[in-house]
Amino acid sequence: MFQIFGFFGSILGYLLWGLFYVFQNFGISIIFFTIIIKFIIFPFSIKQQKSMANTSRLQKKQKEIREKYANNKQKANEEMQKLYEKEGVSPAGGCLTSIVPMFIMLGIFYSVAYPLTNTLHIASDIVTNATNFINSVPGFSVSSATVMGAASYQEISLVKVLSESKVLIPQLFTNAGDAANVQMFVNGFNFAGFNLLTSPNTEGIFSIYMLVPVLCFLSSVGAQIVTMKINGTSQNQQGCMKVVMYLLPLFSAWIAYSVPCAVGFYWICSSLFTLVQSVIMGKFYGPAALIAKGEAQHVALLEQQEALVEYNYAPAFDGKKKNKKK
Repeated sequence: MFQIFGFFGSILGYLLWGLFYVFQNFGISIIFFTIIIKFIIFPFSIKQQKSMANTSRLQKKQKEIREKYANNKQKANEEMQKLYEKEGVSPAGGCLTSIVPMFIMLGIFYSVAYPLTNTLHIASDIVTNATNFINSVPGFSVSSATVMGAASYQEISLVKVLSESKVLIPQLFTNAGDAANVQMFVNGFNFAGFNLLTSPNTEGIFSIYMLVPVLCFLSSVGAQIVTMKINGTSQNQQGCMKVVMYLLPLFSAWIAYSVPCAVGFYWICSSLFTLVQSVIMGKFYGPAALIAKGEAQHVALLEQQEALVEYNYAPAFDGKKKNKKK
C-alpha cells in the first residue's frame, strides 16, 4: 500500500517541485499545490456531492418505506430499488468518485511528507545513507516516527537538520545537481513567521507553533460540519457518529503536534479549501438546489406537453342575448 501512495506522491512531487522552483517557498507552494489539485479532482467532487445530495433528498421517502414494510425486509428492499430507479439515484454512485480523489489526496500527503525522494526525486538509498550518517554523528538525530510500519516524517526531519548544518549537504549528496536542489530547498521553509520544519511538541504548549495543531483540528471539524449541514445530514448524526466526526480531526491534530509543521500546514490548507469547495458545490448541487431544479424541469415538461395539445375554440352560450332577440 505504501508503494502505491508513494508512486502517486512521486508523480505529484514534480508539480510541487515546479511550484517551489517558482516561489522558492514551501508554504506558498503548498497553497498553490492544493488549489491546483482541488481543480483537478473537482469533477469527481461534483459527482460525489450530487450522490450525497440525492441520497439526502430521498431520506424521507426511504424512512416511509422502512416504516411501511418494517416486517417485510424483502419487500422494503424491492420498493427501495424502485425508488432509486424512479429518481435516477444509485446508492453506490459515490464510491468510485470517492476512491479516486482519496488516492490523489494520499499521494499529495506522500509528496509533502517525503520531500527528498518524492519532490526532489533523490534516490532513496542516498537519502537513507544520509539519514544513517546524521544519526551516527553525536549531537544530531533524525526523527524515526513510524505509521503502519513505514518510517514517516524522517525526510522532513532530515531537511531540518540540513537547514541548520548546510555544510553537510555536499558531503551527503555527492551529485552536484542533488546538492544544489537540496541547498535551495532547505532555505524555503519559513512562512508567515513559522519555520515549517519545526515540530510544535518541541516548542511548548504556549508557543505560536501550537496554532498549527489547533487550526488543523478546527479546520477539519469545520469542513465536516459545513458539508453535513449543506447535505442535511447533521441532524441525523447519532452519538457514536459524532464521536467519529471529532475523533479523526483529533488524531490529525495530535500528529500535527508531533511532526514538523509542513505536514500540519498541508492538512490545514486542504481542509480550508475543502470547506470553500463544499459551500460552492452546495449552492449548485445541494439537496435544495436539486429539488428546485427537478421541480423546474417538471414544470417545463408540463408546459411542453400542454403546448402539444391542439386548441379548439368553443364559444360560451350567451343566454341573455338570445332572450333579447326573442
